[in-house]
Amino acid sequence: MTVTTGGAAAGVGSAHKNVLVEIEDGIAWVTLNRPEKRNAINPGIVYEMVAALDALEADDSAHVVVITGAGDAFSSGQDLKEYFRDVDAGPPVERERLYRANADWQWRRLMFYPKPTIAMVNGWCFGGAFQVLLGCDLALAAEDATFGLSEINWGIIPAGIVTKSVAMALAQRNAMYYIMTGDPFDGKRAAEIGLVNFAVPKAELKDRTRALAKKLMEKNPFVMRAAKTAYHHVRHMSWESSLELLMAKSDQTKFRDPEKGDRKGMSQFLDDKTYRPGLGNYDRRG
Repeated sequence: MTVTTGGAAAGVGSAHKNVLVEIEDGIAWVTLNRPEKRNAINPGIVYEMVAALDALEADDSAHVVVITGAGDAFSSGQDLKEYFRDVDAGPPVERERLYRANADWQWRRLMFYPKPTIAMVNGWCFGGAFQVLLGCDLALAAEDATFGLSEINWGIIPAGIVTKSVAMALAQRNAMYYIMTGDPFDGKRAAEIGLVNFAVPKAELKDRTRALAKKLMEKNPFVMRAAKTAYHHVRHMSWESSLELLMAKSDQTKFRDPEKGDRKGMSQFLDDKTYRPGLGNYDRRG
């Protein structure tokens, strides 16, 4: 099944297809599709990504969402002309609308998305693309992918919400080094500093991403959503507040999980002797 989100459908008045979506075996492959611009994020990508995430949330055939880029880039960041200069020259309300939509898909929505998300970094990943990368739950990169926070080199800071997300993801020395020098680094280094989970040879990137997506699809989706939501909340909370939220979230999963996963797992372990925690998943069909 292939779903293509075009500019006109996304409300941006363009016939170009800035975002492509293909659903295959439960995985939604979402591709930023401006390879001639290294998938720089323009208004077309912004509005089409909002529409794509809306559609995929309601699509029961999509269980995991993978975001990647066409050609030799994941994304080179914000399109300086189309996203900034052209929009700044127009009505202020259009600028505010665009910025709200960009924040929506890159972090407000993506970080709390109800389905698991994976960033598959196939090439260039710079500036504003870091928020897309860090908005996803997990990330894999090609070993020869190129990353960079190069803003300092041309007189600006990593703005939007990029610096915040980098500060949350990286140790201070690593974050400050790349913010202050603008030096590029490869996928192997990205894995070393925790920016991505794994770096693999480019020829293996899609297969390794598919394998990870399949692993996530084996899990209880209701509990998966609760676990990732809880994580994003408690990292900003005190220990006491975290305990309250986690206990409440635990109770919520027990009573609202349509699979009743905790009962199945406990019964298969204690009664049936068919499940050994730590060595795989309980039988979700049982």
